[in-house]
This record gives sequence, C-alpha cells and structure tokens, in this order.
Amino acid sequence: MGKITGFMEFRRVEEEYQPVARRLKNYSEFVAHLNDEQAKIQGARCMDCGTPFCSSGCPVNNIIPDWNDLVYRGNWKQALDTLLSTNNFPEFTGRICPAPCEAACTLNINDDAVGIKSIEHAIIDKGGENGWVVPQPAEKKTGKKIAVVGSGPAGLA
Repeated sequence: MGKITGFMEFRRVEEEYQPVARRLKNYSEFVAHLNDEQAKIQGARCMDCGTPFCSSGCPVNNIIPDWNDLVYRGNWKQALDTLLSTNNFPEFTGRICPAPCEAACTLNINDDAVGIKSIEHAIIDKGGENGWVVPQPAEKKTGKKIAVVGSGPAGLA
C-alpha cells in the first residue's frame, strides 16, 4: 500500500480555497483540488496499517487504503471502480462529508492524517474528466411510483 516510507517522506498537502471575495461573485466550486502528482504523493502517505481504521471511520465503509494505493500507482480507473463499489454518489458525498475517515487515520496519532478527502475528490474528478462516470438509467421502466424517505444520499441510493 502506498510507498512504504511515504508517510515519513511526504507532508500532507491541503486543498486550497478561493478567496472569499472571489467566491461571492460566482457559483462555481471554490475548492482548488490537488493535481495528479499531488494526489499520488498523498496516496503514497497511506501506511498499510494492519487495521485500517479509516475504512471503519467512513460512514459508507469506503475501501480507502486500496484506492490510496491505486492513485499512488497511477491506476485511476481502477481507483474509481473501487470508490464506486462502496459509494454511489462520490461526486457530492465526498464534497460534503466532514471526513471522519481522516480523524480515524492511524497516521493522525502522531502526524497529519492522510488527505483522504482530497484523494477522493481527485479520483471522482479524474473519472468525470475522462468520461468514466456516466449516468446509469434503469434498464426497464416499470411505470410504478415510489416515495423517497429522507433527503440524504441514503434516500437517493
């Protein structure tokens, strides 16, 4: 997983935010996401700990160490497939999530946690840029009506 000494060699890099004055003039996303190289370096920081508390700290149980390693190795499509195997809506859940996975990261005990949220952003953005994320309409319409209870991701899934 990652680079065996990555957590000792590389520092955490945070995503940057647009200045407030600029944010007030548009409705665009205000977070400047990591570029490919920065995301790879952050993926290299994953320690391959024996018990990945990051995954159990994640509300959707994402397989975080696996996609960190795949990003580090440049296997973006496989990283996206791994992310989508546990999360139906990473395009927005990854953006609004307070990242309890980072609080649960073993590296967080003595150092800054792996930038899991920023790596997730990089994966889903890469999928969108390359056309890997496509709508998946129902194969067959039944004509039946349903009610959605709740307005969150669980109701939409």
